[in-house]
Amino acid sequence: MGTIQAVSQSERYTFTKPNRDSITLLAGLGVEGDVHAGELVKHRSRVRRDPTQPNLRQVHLMHAELHDELNGLGFSVAAGQLGENVTTRGVDLLGLPTGTRLRLGAEAVVEVTGLRNPCPQIEAFQEGLLQHVVGRDEAGNVVRRAGIMAVVLVGGETRVGDVIRVELPDGPHVPLKAV
Repeated sequence: MGTIQAVSQSERYTFTKPNRDSITLLAGLGVEGDVHAGELVKHRSRVRRDPTQPNLRQVHLMHAELHDELNGLGFSVAAGQLGENVTTRGVDLLGLPTGTRLRLGAEAVVEVTGLRNPCPQIEAFQEGLLQHVVGRDEAGNVVRRAGIMAVVLVGGETRVGDVIRVELPDGPHVPLKAV
């Protein structure tokens, strides 16, 4: 189990999302009032390619441990500043398989769809930051560390301090890929 360290939402296309006391997750849509909520893609680059794609990026979750690491390297990163809706602590988000369900608080349930594909806006936010959230492993494979994306299965209010319960999918586990 982990905990929710922060929740963030923005009704406008902004890179950084302001922290809130709570957010409401809406089944099949995402975060109520957030610019990225909807059944179809809302991220501008994806809308340009194909606006009829399903929105697999309704909720962006990021681990506070990444913020700790980045701050230790001399950056200044706080919850919501990299565009995430839910900042977690105590859950290995990047190690979860596709299809994992996360119970966020008393009611809400999200299903993990994949990794966030970091965008150049991270570099514009703080110079040098992008290389620390996306890189390559020893075999030359791209490694994305900027959080995970999920869709909302069951709606509900989610707030700071809520417990996160992890439910792994049955069967063989499929590693996360960028969505």
